[in-house]
Amino acid sequence: MNARILRRFVILLAVATGVMLTVWTIVLPMVQSPPGDYETRQGDILLGDGKFDEALTRFDEALAVSPDHRGALMGRALVFIQSEDYPAAEAELTYLIRFLTRTLQQNDLTGRGALAAAYANRGIVRDRLGHYRKALEDYVEALRTDEGSLAGPGLFEKIIYGTPRPSTVRKRAQYIHEQLQLPPEKRLLRVPEIDSRQRMHKP
Repeated sequence: MNARILRRFVILLAVATGVMLTVWTIVLPMVQSPPGDYETRQGDILLGDGKFDEALTRFDEALAVSPDHRGALMGRALVFIQSEDYPAAEAELTYLIRFLTRTLQQNDLTGRGALAAAYANRGIVRDRLGHYRKALEDYVEALRTDEGSLAGPGLFEKIIYGTPRPSTVRKRAQYIHEQLQLPPEKRLLRVPEIDSRQRMHKP
């Protein structure tokens, strides 16, 4: 076979493969995903990179095409938490909890996980605001809704992030409950360097 023809064939095959990979990884998710999912995934990536303003823009774009998109609402709440805009985070999570409570189907396991995460995250917000009894109520409701979705990080995450004994919703709820049984002057409810390591939840 002619070497020039073979080389041209290999180059065309490589270009075609590149085009198909692009279609597979970028175009198909946009076309096949439910409205708002693609923008929400972009927002999640930006949130993980600490680009809060850009993440918020993506979540807003998701909500523009799919109002009440639960992933986008949760994403907005997490942006507010990471930005320490706790009143906005609490309002967003309260809205999400009401929406999910009203619309959740019995067999929607992902939705149940989202509701548990919303309660847990609102508990964290109220915890940081010093509203400990309300935080405890939210933690208990999160555990009652779906404790399995709130399990702490696995062994891999513990090794990578150096948190061999991370806090969990259950541990924090138990601790607050125990402290609230003590006289006010003996309570220790805030340890900033430990509290700041509380893990946000997003199913």
